[in-house]
Amino acid sequence: MVSMQTLGVLSMQKLIRRTALLAFAAIAAFGAGAQTGPAGQPPLRLIVPFTPGTGIDLIARTVGPKLGERLGRAVVVDNRAGASGNIGTEAVVRAAPNGQTLLVSVNTLVMNASLYPKLPFDPVKDLVPVSLTSWGQLLLVANPKSGFHHAADLIKAAKANPGRINYASPGVGTPHHLSMELFKATNGVFLTHIPYRGTAGAVTDVLGGQVDTMFLPIHVALPHVKAGKLVALGIGSDKRHPLLPQVPTLAEAQAGKVNVDMWYGIFAPPGSSPEFVARLNQELKDILAQPEVRTAFQTQGMDPASSSPGEFQRLVAQDAQRWARLIKSQGITAD
Repeated sequence: MVSMQTLGVLSMQKLIRRTALLAFAAIAAFGAGAQTGPAGQPPLRLIVPFTPGTGIDLIARTVGPKLGERLGRAVVVDNRAGASGNIGTEAVVRAAPNGQTLLVSVNTLVMNASLYPKLPFDPVKDLVPVSLTSWGQLLLVANPKSGFHHAADLIKAAKANPGRINYASPGVGTPHHLSMELFKATNGVFLTHIPYRGTAGAVTDVLGGQVDTMFLPIHVALPHVKAGKLVALGIGSDKRHPLLPQVPTLAEAQAGKVNVDMWYGIFAPPGSSPEFVARLNQELKDILAQPEVRTAFQTQGMDPASSSPGEFQRLVAQDAQRWARLIKSQGITAD
């Protein structure tokens, strides 16, 4: 039997959640209403398929105002999180190609194409790539209590004790998860996956020693590495990073060629005119070259980069094939 006290607590929790949602909606409506375009022109919406505070959100909120100035219109950042980014992505796929909606995303986009075979859209074919905006690096880290000082130590221990070593990720299908699966496949080792609902819980348990290791974006790992709370075993890139120049690449650390660089970029709805895409591409190229934008990105461990729409299209297609092969060979599902 459920006690009256428990029912009261549950009712209060529902009330709190409802109040918070109403408050958030009111704030969002006020923010959207404040963004007025010239001559009644509707604002350009930059849809971010993840929560505020992520690297993708930073890109949108850094680039958005500058893009608005150049286009002579207001820009609104619209966070539509859920289903590993699929909810926000589908909103752009279904949006009218009228120049009012764009998607700011990361390479999770192409991973989802294989992880969710029943998606009602193709995240690779049903979007128009506009421009690459930046690259991000993932760092392989471990708790100091693990005794691992280099990636080779982790590999040796994993081979001696298959499945005994565990690793964390913010969830199935995230770059952190698939990066470790690539690391495992490359080195012929087995580590047990402990998925979390977000990065915070995963990091907390690695710091506490409940989980041995994980891949983390360099800006998330950096303060813990500098404080000695995490050990950097290697960076999943072809070159070292200036924020941690002493940390070797995984190839240098005798862990094979494991390049798990994350790309970030902007997409338009299907059917968007080539002229509109070309205009956006040029404006973004100029914006990304600005020193203050470079600084904002680099403090978050991202390296600004631009591309032509065609170059970005090829990158997206090639990356989709790469991760599809891994997902199929490892039997990874989103369930």
